[in-house]
Amino acid sequence: MRVEPFEIAVPDAVLVDLQRRIEHTRWPDEVEDVDWGQGTQLAYLRSLLDQWASGFDWRAAEAELNRLPHFRAELAGLWIHFVHVRAASEPSIPLVLTHGWPSTFLEMLPLVPLLTDPSAHGIDGPAFDVVIPSLPGYGFSDRPRTTGMSTRAIGALWHELMQGLGYRRYGAGGTDFGAGVATFMALEVPEPLIGLHLTFLEERPYDGAGARPLSEAERAYLDDSEAWERDEYAYAAIQGTKPQTAGYGLNDSPAGLAAWVIEKWRSWGDTAGELDERFSRDLLLSTLTVYWVTETITSSMRLYWEQRHGAAPTFGRDEFVTVPTAFARFAHEYISEGAPPREYVERMYALERWTDMPRGGHFAALEEPRLLAEDIAAFFGALR
Repeated sequence: MRVEPFEIAVPDAVLVDLQRRIEHTRWPDEVEDVDWGQGTQLAYLRSLLDQWASGFDWRAAEAELNRLPHFRAELAGLWIHFVHVRAASEPSIPLVLTHGWPSTFLEMLPLVPLLTDPSAHGIDGPAFDVVIPSLPGYGFSDRPRTTGMSTRAIGALWHELMQGLGYRRYGAGGTDFGAGVATFMALEVPEPLIGLHLTFLEERPYDGAGARPLSEAERAYLDDSEAWERDEYAYAAIQGTKPQTAGYGLNDSPAGLAAWVIEKWRSWGDTAGELDERFSRDLLLSTLTVYWVTETITSSMRLYWEQRHGAAPTFGRDEFVTVPTAFARFAHEYISEGAPPREYVERMYALERWTDMPRGGHFAALEEPRLLAEDIAAFFGALR
């Protein structure tokens, strides 16, 4: 495996073009009595894009990001970007953490100081060597040129990455698609994994002939999931079937990109509808800028197509993750309050730790990094 240092360096011309496009946005109208009920609110988006064009300092964000050690590794013919921060003390536990959509590697960065130097932050537990890759087709990772790059395939790449970095034993964790990647790492090649830490249930258990009957809590969770899909799943239906069609507009228009992405951050985070109360605008605009300058919104959405056409979203009858697993259930995960129930997770994983978090939503590493870091440290500390 070839590895090379990497520095984020966006050309000035790209930033100038971004500002020009924002200034020439052709805005739609909206009806007066629905607020966010038909999608991203016009007043909020205009305010956000005004700040993106004239009040947001990408160069400062870029310099701050470059204080971290960035690398690229060649895996399956693609250059994959990752942050690799070694523990402040030994012995340490290697840990690969993976983001999802509509996020980037930025989502996991608040965990870095807490996990690499836990004692300095009053956290009781082991120190970690933290590896945070950008998914293929996201941010500064290469975009796949052919189909087949599902979460199952990415799991195999992450094993190659960790072993190429010299780690024989390591842990894995993540959320959203990242939870699926970690799951397939454990399902396909469990031997190198010390443990698995998840905050989201990306896959579904086998529930066909021979499976135990669903509990009342499981039925309620599945009912909530069906209701959520009826009201909120249109984005995934598009991305899972025709991502290329949607990609033309999102790749061409900063307003279109921001509207598509920001509405999910408001809906999926523990925001109570107040996006700015939970996420700083600098964070949101940094995330949008990573998508924009790398032109990866279309390739990021293709992972939905891969999941629909490649990696089965439901476990087979005999599939079960034997790697010790922890699940942190954040109180305001987007499908339903406190979802999923423990017994549903136990259908798929050798569950050894379960934590009900008092707050936080889908972007847990950004929303409640300390709660998450403490849970990761306690879980892996108990496994040693």
